Amino acid sequence: MSDSSPDSSVPGDAPAPRRRLRPGERREQILHALAAMLEQPGAERITTAALARRLDVSEAALYRHFASKAQMFEGLIDFIEHSVFTLVRQIVEHPGEAGGAQRAARVAAMVLQFGERNPGMVRVMVGDALVFENERLQQRMNLFFDKVEATLRQCLRPAAEADGEAAPTVQAQVRAAALCDLIRGRLQRYARSGFRRLPTEHLDATLALLL
Repeated sequence: MSDSSPDSSVPGDAPAPRRRLRPGERREQILHALAAMLEQPGAERITTAALARRLDVSEAALYRHFASKAQMFEGLIDFIEHSVFTLVRQIVEHPGEAGGAQRAARVAAMVLQFGERNPGMVRVMVGDALVFENERLQQRMNLFFDKVEATLRQCLRPAAEADGEAAPTVQAQVRAAALCDLIRGRLQRYARSGFRRLPTEHLDATLALLL
């Protein structure tokens, strides 16, 4: 007797096997999702539950890759530092025909362009996303901007000497501090405008006034 019941084991109906993630890929996915969530309005405080829902995994799965949410933010800060200072070294170590003031302008523009291309990272850079997190995260971002300012000073001191300034070190410090304030202020405005006011807006004219 033939069986007329439908065959429930048709190969085409079988669910596709899940692709095995390469080592480190889930960690990258978590950081990418966190950065993307920071781009959304009102996303200054993100819970691990919301992050897990976005990735369609359990919170326990997150903690298999990161010991804490603070460690996830440290991963974003690592990315910011590596990306920015790799480009800083290229500008400073291979200046071409650029003078010190031009190199400083390039560094400032590059940091602002990085923020413009990575709006979620801007919330970390200006500290909005770190308000409720471990204090050491904000300290790391403060150190980041201290290093940017030190680089700007390094670029501007020879320019001040070439201009015959009576106190080139002081002049370089003042200009570097003003440039760093400009960078932080433009990034804060970008974040708090909902990423509408671009940090590079009228940048060339502004840098010309400072330098």
